[in-house]
Amino acid sequence: MTAAHHQASIVETPQRLALRWNDEDDTARFAARLAAQPGVRNAFIALRGDLGAGKTTLVRHLLRALGVTGRIKSPTYAVVEPHHAPGLDTPGVDTPGLNIWHFDFYRFNDPREWEDAGFRDIFASPGLKLAEWPDNAGTLVPPADIAIYIEAGDDSARLVTLQAGTPRGSALLQGLDTP
Repeated sequence: MTAAHHQASIVETPQRLALRWNDEDDTARFAARLAAQPGVRNAFIALRGDLGAGKTTLVRHLLRALGVTGRIKSPTYAVVEPHHAPGLDTPGVDTPGLNIWHFDFYRFNDPREWEDAGFRDIFASPGLKLAEWPDNAGTLVPPADIAIYIEAGDDSARLVTLQAGTPRGSALLQGLDTP
């Protein structure tokens, strides 16, 4: 045997989780489980799927589960919508609120628009970043902790695949994979 047969693989297979959401209630339950994961507070989640697949619906349920109140609108025209979730009201524990940015790069024609808009600073700051159509920002967007692929199935069902892209993403998926 050669040494190559004894070396560990350098490339790891990305961790994946496949789900089926039969209706919007399933989407809301998933969002609540995701919101309960401690690592989500500083995660970058990329949302992929065709128009009408349910990306913005998932974001709305996730933001509600995190405690965001008020109107939650799609950032399709504004490109980014900032939100703030309140801290936890736990006696003796000071938990600051959570900054959340919901991006929609659908209208980007050139990846340099991401840089020109100053989004590098937002992605470098603490908080949750959610991006629809991240591929339109090209390679300037950092690697997503989790990529969520949503595909419309029959009727109101959605076929969903989550793929971890970082150790934080792997930890999030492990937390979601346990009942």
